Amino acid sequence: MNQTRNSRLTPNAKALRKGMTPEERRLWYDFLKKLPVTVNRQKVIGRYIVDFYCAAARIVIELDGGQHYEPEAMEADHMRDAYLYSLGLTVLRYTNADIHHRFREVCDDIYRRIPQHATSSPAAAGASP
Repeated sequence: MNQTRNSRLTPNAKALRKGMTPEERRLWYDFLKKLPVTVNRQKVIGRYIVDFYCAAARIVIELDGGQHYEPEAMEADHMRDAYLYSLGLTVLRYTNADIHHRFREVCDDIYRRIPQHATSSPAAAGASP
C-alpha cells in the first residue's frame, strides 16, 4: 500500500489547482513550470495537499499567507511538516511577502536545492525570476 496516496483528497486538490492564490500563480508560471524537472501543483501526499512537489529533489514547497501565523495553524503546519519529513521529504516554506518582495531570492533558493544533474541553469530552463 502506498501511504502517500489519498484518493479522497483528489477532488480538493483539483479545485485548488484551479483556484491558486496570486502568489502560487506567480511562482508557478514565472518559475516552477519552466524548470526542466517535473513539479506538481497541489499534490496529494498522504492526508495532506501540498502547494508544490518536486519528486526529483524530494522537495515540498509551501507558500504561507497570514493565516499560517495563527497559533492553531502553526501547530497544524508543524504536524504536517513532521509527517512530510517522516517520508524523507524536505519542506521549504516561503511567505506571500517573500513572493512579492524577494521573488528572485526564493527562486534561487529553490533552484539550489534541485539536483544539478536535472537542470543546467535557471536561464537555460527559461526560468527568469
